[in-house]
Amino acid sequence: MANNDNFDFTQGTYVVYPAHGVGQIEGVETQTIAGMEVRLYAISFEKERMRLKIPVMKAKAAGLRELSSADRLDDAIKTLKGRARIRRTMWSRRAQEYETKINSGDPVAIAEVLRDLKRSNDDSEQSYSERQIYQSALERLAREVAAVESISEIKATEQLEDILGTNKAPAQVASDNSGKKEAA
Repeated sequence: MANNDNFDFTQGTYVVYPAHGVGQIEGVETQTIAGMEVRLYAISFEKERMRLKIPVMKAKAAGLRELSSADRLDDAIKTLKGRARIRRTMWSRRAQEYETKINSGDPVAIAEVLRDLKRSNDDSEQSYSERQIYQSALERLAREVAAVESISEIKATEQLEDILGTNKAPAQVASDNSGKKEAA
């Protein structure tokens, strides 16, 4: 058996698989496939309730990587704070580019999608597909931020929305609701 470990992930290590986001290594297994002994990383993705096995030899080619460094996440945060760059092309082409960026697994590319699709909390401005892509990007980036900073995904999502300026504080929502009731 070829022992070409690209990484040395151990059980319990958090990793990023581009198409699915943050997962946790459950262990390294050896299976016989087509008469060959193959070492596999068993990765669980709690959010999707999914388990994935990737040959250790193919891990790098598949895009499996460690969690981003704090510096890389800082670059993503800077990107979020930047100015939106919406190209004036057909939506279908932009949507395809956004999906490609999300599935790249790169936090800065995902932050670009969030920045470009950022809107106020008034969802009536966005189409259904824009909201879906935005939500997908937000969840993917929040999971990585949560894993890196050892916080909950909900807290990470709130942090990202605060940076984007799309998060309404609970007190503000309550005052908006009480104002509407009085006017009615």
